[in-house]
Amino acid sequence: MKGFSRASFLQVTVAAAVFAVAASADAQVAGTQTLGVTVAQSQALLQGWSVKKSILGKPVYNDSNEKIGSIFDIVISPDGSVSAAVVSTGGFLGVASHNVAVPIQAFDIRNGNFYLSGATKDALKATPAFEYSKVDKPKKPQKMQPQ
Repeated sequence: MKGFSRASFLQVTVAAAVFAVAASADAQVAGTQTLGVTVAQSQALLQGWSVKKSILGKPVYNDSNEKIGSIFDIVISPDGSVSAAVVSTGGFLGVASHNVAVPIQAFDIRNGNFYLSGATKDALKATPAFEYSKVDKPKKPQKMQPQ
């Protein structure tokens, strides 16, 4: 992960989102089958970070190298762009934690670590909590009656 810039982080996160959508269409294995994306996108996927393995749960530090939280989720806007990372602070094992949406552009990546300049645990806790939108689940498919 050494040498990745904020732009690389954004590109890889978007590529991971594209991969997730493409992979859900068919049971495909990265690197062995066509993913339904361009060759350039495929190369970015193979050389990039895995959101699950390399980003989610990773600590977030401030400029004083103090851990102020960890990345809990990545938010993808309806247009397909990565808009924010949800940073979880406080609590223990997810209990009583405070989740805050932070724009992706606010992150700085240094030596593979995620930094938020000027941030503190107290500042994150004072920020309004991120709430997921309430989207109705689709109805369960019903068996069709013969006509």
